Amino acid sequence: MTSPDAPESVPVPARAGVRAARAALAGRPAGARPPTSRDVASAAGVSQATVSLVLGDKWRGRVSERTADLVRQAARELGYRPNLAARSLRLGRTRTALLVVPAMTSEFFAQVYAGAARVAAEHGFGVVLYPSPEGIGPARDPFDSARTALDGVIASSMAADALASIRGSDLPLVMLDSDPEEPGPAAHVNLDIADGVRRLTEHLLDLGHRHFTHIAADVDSWTFVVRARALADALTGVPDAALRTIRAELSVDGGRRAAEQALGTSGVRPTALVCDDDFLAAGACKAAHRLGLRIPDDVSVTGFDGLTLATALEPELTTLALPAEQVGARGMLALLAVLEGRPAQTGNLPVSLAVRGSTAAPRPA
Repeated sequence: MTSPDAPESVPVPARAGVRAARAALAGRPAGARPPTSRDVASAAGVSQATVSLVLGDKWRGRVSERTADLVRQAARELGYRPNLAARSLRLGRTRTALLVVPAMTSEFFAQVYAGAARVAAEHGFGVVLYPSPEGIGPARDPFDSARTALDGVIASSMAADALASIRGSDLPLVMLDSDPEEPGPAAHVNLDIADGVRRLTEHLLDLGHRHFTHIAADVDSWTFVVRARALADALTGVPDAALRTIRAELSVDGGRRAAEQALGTSGVRPTALVCDDDFLAAGACKAAHRLGLRIPDDVSVTGFDGLTLATALEPELTTLALPAEQVGARGMLALLAVLEGRPAQTGNLPVSLAVRGSTAAPRPA
């Protein structure tokens, strides 16, 4: 039985009254004061105490899951952000996570951040973004000014040089797209990259391709090792299949130079260029056009990531689309579980194959 002073004992307005409160609050003019927890309580039809429990992630056993969902939904609709500084003083924790990623040179890591920030806000957390300023190269110590103001870290394996400082700290660490057998991190969040590469390779094999060039990102990262291994494994045992690998700087120009090398040499020309990234694939398409080759008539090109860029190319790019926002959200959920002493969700996130106009059957020999 719910005690008389429990948060949910406050009378709940009729549903029509809740809808009216939300409509009034959502229609506030620009420049109006930021929404408060009282506004959220009014919109959700609950007490401020219930709002504090839910957004402070202390509702389990005291508030129903349905009510918690209503509060979180109202907070999202109103754009409510809790005062993290004040809450830190009350709880003795900063309720802040550090997200370490390579430089924001593509939308992929922007989407990872968006997913992490959304889940963090639902649980009264903030996310400090630390993009390695030199991209995949050397990075400054991410703890120069933040070491004492964090509860945990979420880090991409591609931000390799920043990880030394992170691993030396006593903060919980959740790794994204990293070797699950690696000791140290409290949790791993991975994509099912091997399965995606297998399906991509089978797509090309079914079209009749047997001469492949892998334009591989010249980056020392677990995710790219897995891509190369999965491609080689998928071609093992296929009669007449040939695979050449050319390493390339992770950029459009890097992809162009590698593709020019693959397509411009004498001997058997590849009929399929398998690129580790959509930017590399864009460079490969550029090289093919400069050499007077048509895509996909003369050569098929595939990418990886599923960026908006893939649909801006002509023809549009066949690519493996990665659920970037889900990666960020799963990473934040894993960190919250670790902080609460619960097991983090396991299992690889699936990737999807987007078949578009850049792949077709090769010309008959």
